[in-house]
Amino acid sequence: MTAVSLTLEQLRADVADILGEEPEEIPLDENLVDYGLDSVRLMSLTAAWRRAHGIEVAFADLAEKPALDAWAPLLGVTG
Repeated sequence: MTAVSLTLEQLRADVADILGEEPEEIPLDENLVDYGLDSVRLMSLTAAWRRAHGIEVAFADLAEKPALDAWAPLLGVTG
């Protein structure tokens, strides 16, 4: 099975879903902790991206700057 690239739209949708928000409500540069992101949710996201997209990323790298615009290059986000 070939992994499908993670897009910025899907990244935002995944984060919004786990936080119970609408995707358009999540700014790209906002600290996601302010929206309720915690370590358990972050671990769930990394596991989902690993399964769906084959992405291996360190939890600590994402936790260091919890914002979509900081995560995009770490996750190899396309378009």
